Amino acid sequence: MSNRLLNEKSPYLRQHAENPVDWYPWGEEAFEKARREEKPVFLSIGYSTCHWCHVMAHESFEDLEVAAVLNRFYVPVKVDREERPDIDSVYMRACVAANGSGGWPLTAILTPAQEPFFVGTYFPKESRGGRMGLLYLLKAIAEKWGEDRDSLLHTAEEMSFYLRQEGAIAEPVEDLPQKAAVQLLGAYDKEYGGFGWSTKFPTVQNLLFLMEYAARSGEKKPREAVEHTLRQMYRGGINDHFGGGFCRYSTDREWLKPHFEKTLYDNALLALAYTEAWQDGHMALWRETAEQTLDYCLRELKAPGGGFYTAQDADSEGAEGAYYLFTPGEIADVLGAEAGRHFCECYDITEEGNFHGRSIPNLLLNTRWNFLPEGYEEYRERLREYRAGRMALFTDRKILAGWNGLLLMALSRAAAAFSDRRYLLEAQELANFLLTAMQPDGRLRARLCEGELRYEASLSDTAFCALGLLELYDADLDPRHILDAAALAETIPARFLDARGGYFDTPADGEALLLRPKETQDGALPCGNSAAAVLLERLFRLTAEDKWRGALDAQLDFLRRAASDYPAAAPFGLTAMLAEGGGATETVAVLPTEEFPEALLAVLRRRTPGMSVLVKTPARAEALSAAAPFTAAMDAKDGKPSFYVCTDGACALPVTL
Repeated sequence: MSNRLLNEKSPYLRQHAENPVDWYPWGEEAFEKARREEKPVFLSIGYSTCHWCHVMAHESFEDLEVAAVLNRFYVPVKVDREERPDIDSVYMRACVAANGSGGWPLTAILTPAQEPFFVGTYFPKESRGGRMGLLYLLKAIAEKWGEDRDSLLHTAEEMSFYLRQEGAIAEPVEDLPQKAAVQLLGAYDKEYGGFGWSTKFPTVQNLLFLMEYAARSGEKKPREAVEHTLRQMYRGGINDHFGGGFCRYSTDREWLKPHFEKTLYDNALLALAYTEAWQDGHMALWRETAEQTLDYCLRELKAPGGGFYTAQDADSEGAEGAYYLFTPGEIADVLGAEAGRHFCECYDITEEGNFHGRSIPNLLLNTRWNFLPEGYEEYRERLREYRAGRMALFTDRKILAGWNGLLLMALSRAAAAFSDRRYLLEAQELANFLLTAMQPDGRLRARLCEGELRYEASLSDTAFCALGLLELYDADLDPRHILDAAALAETIPARFLDARGGYFDTPADGEALLLRPKETQDGALPCGNSAAAVLLERLFRLTAEDKWRGALDAQLDFLRRAASDYPAAAPFGLTAMLAEGGGATETVAVLPTEEFPEALLAVLRRRTPGMSVLVKTPARAEALSAAAPFTAAMDAKDGKPSFYVCTDGACALPVTL
């Protein structure tokens, strides 16, 4: 029998619509029932491509015994963390406070007033291996709720009081970028790349920060750490060598065994990082990897009506990673015996396997080539097609504004760096989709699914989309993108500002939760406050307008306080601090026609730290003057291309070609 989730659009919620658990979506109906019947709320947060969410669902939420306990003693509520990151943020904070760590599925038990008194992650149905079973937990809390409710309410009150406390305002700390670089390099794995020594995430914001830091400081070690990490991720099983794109993280130190889900945000950020690495030195491997990653997104995640889907599942036909695993026999069947044998040697595909008796293709043991022998590209394509035909891979068909903003950044950067018109057209199409489909009334929304546009955009949604538009300006030099980005940025102080400094993640007129989330540390994604700092710095650098200068100064002052204890936790925001510290240089090229000289194109394709380029042509003059008023009086001297170099608000006399 279906439950209330059947009427939801979220693929994750719909996955649970046939559970015997009487699930409610998050909302007043569920909490009113809890108040009326004096029951606690059982909150389960996850997402559709999460392996352990599937495991807990199969073990417990599809089980009649568990469902009977949940339905009798609790009001069960399901939340898709990808469409409600605000709810997830509140209760993940509680989980980390209570347990020292968190993860998904996230399990919380709340009072009818939304206050948590128990928080954890995955629970098996029955207790095993020192891990409490869900059935035992549910019965114990139900008994406690009936016999000693006051103690649970007291725990909830204390936990909620703790969560609502604002941290002490620290004194601003200088040299945060240098301190962050030292901290990151201290955690760098010199043997295998990445940061830490067990489970490894790409943590792309670390790589972007270290590349920027190396470019500005001249230090070699940060750049070496980045390149080693990029190379090892490319070689590892975390990289889909046949279909392009990267899995979410590696469960081992060597990058061999991934958690097999593939998300849009990871691949957008990784494509951005590989493209940026290519821009310094033009190493062909970085460009190839960036292109393969973007091509995966275009092939597998692009929605027919515009925008890009959220993710692809870790599980196939009930088994983790089955879609990606091979045996030598399968390779031989597709490529033939002789070619198959050489291919298996190259990609470490063996009879014994490296993952539950089968093999994750990888190049970690292949020390002979960065680039593979002639013909291997065709082999990989044939294997990709074979793989797609042998089983289906579930795709979460939500479209999230913020994640699409990140892909817009990556497509635009690749279009400019590689002079690739295909990526430029895709980026322009995506920008138009975000500005129309995702904000039909001029107000950005967070999620589109099955035609339903829902939820107010968060701080990070807004900042990522605006940053994508600014990257697109660098690619096609249409100043309307600056104006559109500025229009989005102008909503940030109006809707997200915290008078104590920085910005809240949710808008002032959004749904009132137990607390208003405010992230200051980067996680799998750069946090909203980091993204806002980068956006404000870029807008000031392009427009030289005082309003962006003032907002940037305030945000950097906030970051100096918020990140003072451990600056490596906010690396994306610190890239803005690096840029601000080096001063801004704008080069304004005023052209008498719409044709761009080759010398100008060469400058535009070379990414120089601290420099931005504006191009004024007769057709673009009005829009550019509106976006960057300081360019209004600049003209082409004697009808020749003229270049104005402006540093710290002062412009030199033009140089003509």
